[in-house]
Amino acid sequence: MDEIALTAAGLYAIVLLRAGGTFAVGWLAAAGSRRSRFAERMSSARFRRVERAVQRWGAPVVAVSFLTVGFQTAANFFAGSMRMPLPRYLPALFVGGAGWALLYATVGLGALEVLTRLSAQRTAFGVAAVAALLLTVCGAVVFRRRRAAAAPRDTPAAKS
Repeated sequence: MDEIALTAAGLYAIVLLRAGGTFAVGWLAAAGSRRSRFAERMSSARFRRVERAVQRWGAPVVAVSFLTVGFQTAANFFAGSMRMPLPRYLPALFVGGAGWALLYATVGLGALEVLTRLSAQRTAFGVAAVAALLLTVCGAVVFRRRRAAAAPRDTPAAKS
């Protein structure tokens, strides 16, 4: 149990720094944008309505975003760029970050322990599991690169 608590505490510190930093980068990017040529667009009535909605209702989205893969960075950046007030953002960060840290500390350590036992007891299965994981990751990378390389040729402008 001490291992899970220590891992969760370490992951919690990491997620607070990472997500809080992403929020700060979003806040600073918005501040810079407000002084640029985009300032006129950012002062429109529609943009301000969106900004008020995010400021008011964005905290639950930020908290739940920690249970997703990939969306949490975007949610934290967007919350920062829409100037979500800290009294609304910080509780969402603390609750969502705690959920993320506990999930990864328990499920992540459990999966690591299963793989370790599998590798120790049945080396061939352990090697096969690692090879399957590596092949899956490499396949996904190749698939994405090929799709990205093919995308510009398929556009209507490129066909003309």
